[in-house]
Amino acid sequence: MTERKKVTLPMLYKKYREGDLITMLTCYDYPTAYFQDQAGIDMVLVGDSLGMTMLGYDSTLPVTMEDMIRHTQAVRRGAPHVWLIGDMPYMTYQPSVEMGISNAGRFMAEAACDAVKLEGGKEMADRMAGIVAAGIPVMGHLGLTPQSASALGGFRVQGKSAAQALRIIEDARILEEAGAFSILLEMVPDRICQIITERATIPIISLGSGAVANGQLLIYHDMFGLYPKFTPKMARVYGNAGEVILNGLKKYVEEVISGAFPGPENYFGISDEEYNEVLRQLS
Repeated sequence: MTERKKVTLPMLYKKYREGDLITMLTCYDYPTAYFQDQAGIDMVLVGDSLGMTMLGYDSTLPVTMEDMIRHTQAVRRGAPHVWLIGDMPYMTYQPSVEMGISNAGRFMAEAACDAVKLEGGKEMADRMAGIVAAGIPVMGHLGLTPQSASALGGFRVQGKSAAQALRIIEDARILEEAGAFSILLEMVPDRICQIITERATIPIISLGSGAVANGQLLIYHDMFGLYPKFTPKMARVYGNAGEVILNGLKKYVEEVISGAFPGPENYFGISDEEYNEVLRQLS
């Protein structure tokens, strides 16, 4: 098998210019990262969604930089060839440009990221510009921005009214001017996503925002039935690994209780000679 080349920003822009769609997934751990790298995924986002999928919180808000760094380091070790994006957690960039640059720098220095992602439009443009000026590629994130879900009225589609749609379209323009290398649109109506994609000169990635974009993102745990609370409409389940795991766990419990596990093939023995010597010395 030919060794995979490391994905770079020029490679992503080449795909964009030639009309090739970009593949993107979330990831939070080493073994999953390994499989995603082997599958040929272009971009991997270590999302602050790990607060829900990995840590069991009800939102992304409690996630810290320390949480993000540790998980991102694991993903980098498992996926050395992907374009790796670290998700800036809540209140690690909102307070000031300087704080944003500092925390973005941690992702690059401590976790070997290729880029970072931050949420928000016009109000976050100066943070975007500051981080980009520091030499760090930044992905924007518009539409449903989970860190602002309370202000947005919950986890719901954004841009269904003309006024809201126009604001998202304008925010996309502002983020591109601020230096974003790409923008993620989450739960935006498909025709609004299409308008943004056709106007932009950078890759637009869709998460539940329709097919007319330059690439697609899915939450890994949604793809394989690994998040027990719900499966969102925007997900497509490619295999119910959660069901397989649950059935395996139930079978294990049954076999331990019944004595069917372990069998001789599952443990180790000692020769009769050595065992008899143990008994002799114990007597």
